[in-house]
Amino acid sequence: MIHQYKLGGYNIVLDVCSGAVHVVDDVAYDIIALFEDNDRDTILSAIKEKYADRTDISGEDIAECYDQVQTLKDTGKLFAPDTFESMAGELKQRTANVVKALCLHVAHTCNLNCSYCFASQGKYHGDRAVMSYEVGKQALDFLIEHSGTRKNLEVDFFGGEPLMNFDVVKDLVAYARSVEKERGKNFRFTLTTNGVLVDDDVIEWANKECSNVVLSLDGRKEIHDRFRVDYAGNGSWEKIVPKFQKFVEARNGKEYYMRGTFTHANPDFLKDIQQMLDLGFNELSMEPVVCAEGDPSALTESDLPVVMEQYERLAELMLQRDKEGRPFTFYHYMIDLSGGPCIYKRISGCGSGTEYMAITPWGDLYPCHQFVGEERFKLGNIWDGVTNTDIQNEFASCNVYAHPECRDCWARLYCSGGCAANAYHATGSVTGVYEYGCKLFRKRMECAIMVAVARALGQ
Repeated sequence: MIHQYKLGGYNIVLDVCSGAVHVVDDVAYDIIALFEDNDRDTILSAIKEKYADRTDISGEDIAECYDQVQTLKDTGKLFAPDTFESMAGELKQRTANVVKALCLHVAHTCNLNCSYCFASQGKYHGDRAVMSYEVGKQALDFLIEHSGTRKNLEVDFFGGEPLMNFDVVKDLVAYARSVEKERGKNFRFTLTTNGVLVDDDVIEWANKECSNVVLSLDGRKEIHDRFRVDYAGNGSWEKIVPKFQKFVEARNGKEYYMRGTFTHANPDFLKDIQQMLDLGFNELSMEPVVCAEGDPSALTESDLPVVMEQYERLAELMLQRDKEGRPFTFYHYMIDLSGGPCIYKRISGCGSGTEYMAITPWGDLYPCHQFVGEERFKLGNIWDGVTNTDIQNEFASCNVYAHPECRDCWARLYCSGGCAANAYHATGSVTGVYEYGCKLFRKRMECAIMVAVARALGQ
């Protein structure tokens, strides 16, 4: 299977199953498009006719190009077959009952009242609560005990707003550091915050203990303050931006992400990215909103052409700033064409419910943060472990081949079947397909590959 497209002045051909990316001229591009469904003579005749007015392209050139395409096919770099289905689920079987990461919900409460919040303003459709040290300690012990021989473990302090429970966060990290050596583990902590409670103590602690911090900022002041308000309805932009600038400067501009959300109110999100750049932030993520259909913030079909254009213009901006010596990172365009995840990871998916779990302030286990509060998906708790094995098995079998719609999608080995939570909330099944999200993902991948190609060619 191949995927062909033109972007940024390049003719790009992706061979889906080998992972090979080819940048070709017009003749090769057209030959490849005809290759699978036509014989040699038919293709040569059609190409000669198309380029009859081109004096710089001879019949011999066209025939030579055809033979080069045939060689690429013979060497497995074009039209490679999909031989991976038999491997589907194998990685999860190998790592059954091995947990490597937790999303620790230390606060089911928040000091902001964002209308688009998937977590229902941090309450997750339940009661407000903060995690006790005892529950958090047991959660870390649960991770250690269920991590098998894995050495590197990851914990994200999440909410709500985790800094509303900062003392417990600090105590939990101190506990983890006190036992990691004797238990043969290495903890990597991250913190996701809206910034309201960030101060010098938070910055100093995070720079010492957190491998990464995720800072929530929606870009333009008018967009940010439209949604990210306190309970009195006041916007938070003026309050948090200076704190984030100080935070990022203290981290030497590394190991952080400015994480924004774009909605129906700002499908022209490139303006928000440009605002972040103007503020001095260079590690950026801008995510499409996740909310119910019909919500005023939900992206619509009419937004789709605008968003698609924004992704293309974003790619152009990244390359322009490369030339100017002012590069920046966009999370969704981080792609490694020469390596990247192994094939097992590409077909098995994100690991939610198996390798990765979310833990509530009460110690309940869920497949990931986006399922918290959905009683059907409660896996168990940190004392008894996973008791709802039917649900865990459902997630364990959730690989790219579990989605019938994915079989003919050129991007399947990049998205690995997509987000189970988005699929469930869109279709009622974790093996469903959130088609709107798929369209956005495919466009992001086209742009990301184009950027990688341009950089590889030094252009």
